[in-house]
Amino acid sequence: MATAAELAPRLSDASIRKSWDVYSAFDWPESLDPAAHWYMSPELISIHGTSVWDDLDETARKRLSFYEIVNFFSFVLYGERPLVSGLMNRMYRKNTLGPVTDYLHHFVDEENKHMIMFGMFCNRYAGRVYPEKKIVLPREYARGEEDIAFYCKVLIVEELGDYYNLKMMSDKTIHPLVARINKIHHVDEARHLGFGREYLRELVAEYRPAWNDEELASFRKWLVEYLVSSWGDFYNPAVYKDAGLADGYGIRKLGLQDATCRSFRTAASEKLVGYFQEIGLMTEPPVL
Repeated sequence: MATAAELAPRLSDASIRKSWDVYSAFDWPESLDPAAHWYMSPELISIHGTSVWDDLDETARKRLSFYEIVNFFSFVLYGERPLVSGLMNRMYRKNTLGPVTDYLHHFVDEENKHMIMFGMFCNRYAGRVYPEKKIVLPREYARGEEDIAFYCKVLIVEELGDYYNLKMMSDKTIHPLVARINKIHHVDEARHLGFGREYLRELVAEYRPAWNDEELASFRKWLVEYLVSSWGDFYNPAVYKDAGLADGYGIRKLGLQDATCRSFRTAASEKLVGYFQEIGLMTEPPVL
């Protein structure tokens, strides 16, 4: 298996070959009618399969799909914002090899394009980016833990986002602009994920053996809580309100507790959770 430093030059070359201009990559319609198209594949919609979903007609489901895609793009945008800052802070460290730093420049450039892309869609057609709900609390870190936590956050946002990208990029039933955004995002993210998985694996191998049992247990608890919290962002009461549904908080509670929704979250997280188990950061699949 190639190390992150060995992967980095190949990924940099691929980024150069596949470079794109965010301002000319899309034909932006003047406006979008939320009820006229599917904007998210129905099976990806947060309350798909629940009693609330079953009671909606197709027009209402399409309207909900519009606000769900705005929420999904907002989720990825806010996930990528600290990623850009964190990657820039990690460039040119003494222990960051030259090829890795070179690739981090491409990584940052592509994530910045993604934020512009998602922000343009949300602001043009919904007039807003849904605000982030997460609160970051200060905490003490074991040696190497802060970097490991950072790359875990990166992978959670990117792995969950890519699961949705892969489903929507080839879905002929959704609006073609949305399908294209998902495809462009996936192409870049495939490189980011390949690098991130290997780099995190190396960080864990270097630092985790020195953590005591309490430190390791604390990290594992945090990681499960962060993953659960990230899934919670997909059940946004503001989405349900904007889509014209009553009792947004009640719908959020229903979606988080519904067995069908929970099975979806478990399936969508399977690859990510398996990776965390493989590198020793989780001991068993969490209840999502």
